[in-house]
Amino acid sequence: MVSHKFRLLSLAALAVLATTACSSGEQQSSAGGGAALSGDVKVDGSSTVFPIGEAMAEEFQKSNSNVRVTVGVSGTGGGFKKFCAGETDISQASRPIKSSEMELCEKNGIEYVELPVAYDALSVVVNNENSFATCLTPAQLKTAWDEAAEGKISNWNQIDPSFPDTPLVLYGPGTDSGTYDYFKEAIIGEGGTRGDFTASEDDNIIVQGVERTSGAMGFFGLAYLEENAGKLKAVDIQNSQGNCVSPSVETTRDGSYEPLSRPLFIYVAKSALEKPQVKAFAEYLVNPANGKLVAEAGYIQLPDALLPKVVERLNNQVVGTVFGGGSDVGVNLAEKL
Repeated sequence: MVSHKFRLLSLAALAVLATTACSSGEQQSSAGGGAALSGDVKVDGSSTVFPIGEAMAEEFQKSNSNVRVTVGVSGTGGGFKKFCAGETDISQASRPIKSSEMELCEKNGIEYVELPVAYDALSVVVNNENSFATCLTPAQLKTAWDEAAEGKISNWNQIDPSFPDTPLVLYGPGTDSGTYDYFKEAIIGEGGTRGDFTASEDDNIIVQGVERTSGAMGFFGLAYLEENAGKLKAVDIQNSQGNCVSPSVETTRDGSYEPLSRPLFIYVAKSALEKPQVKAFAEYLVNPANGKLVAEAGYIQLPDALLPKVVERLNNQVVGTVFGGGSDVGVNLAEKL
């Protein structure tokens, strides 16, 4: 399980689970007359949300030895492909579901409950030897990463003339990653990114690449920054107010670290909630008693004002997305919910 120093509160608040009873230290389900839970729970999707799912699965199975929870890492896009094909029960996502994915789910008769579960931020990182890129603007990031830069922008001094003539080497998540999607949307806008960067769904590959290459730049979720403290360093990002802001729990929560902060999600198939073990695990994921696991995974709690709304969506099994297939860049979740 990923270990972090972030001191966070719980990711969401739910009422005491009405469908479970604690007997002999084992979580029970009211379905089936109080029989012990059993069966499989299939989870896949975002590498960013993976530490939460992995930690929850490990702890859940300690109290439910007859349940097997498998948590895959196919990236947000890859996870939705499996989810909308009916291959998984829960899809973890670092962005909202896209219109094309909504259409695929609809085609296959998959209804889903969309639950924002935490906030995260994207960290832009450079090699420890880099002493000049201390604060970058979104425009400078676009210069480096825009599709028009492919084969043309290869040195740091092409991003800013004050930077040295140092080769620029880029590392980032793969195109199936919600982290990639969010970065592209927040920084590039319309159009795509350059294709000549080293892409990986494994954030550790990005860490290793930036750590070993003096002129490297990369990006990944905030959760991986603290874990790799000392191996590389984060770059401040200039926000819309013109302030250089570091990625952190505090700056994500207060909204000053923009445009690179975002909500994280789980999507639960409505049909899968008919299975007692899936319903129990979905509730476990947002149970406030398990907040320490979320904190250890390095994520940021939802505001208190949102918690009852998340509870209501799960308890009432409200299907569909509040984003309509659109962006979550700069959105107000309280208003959306």
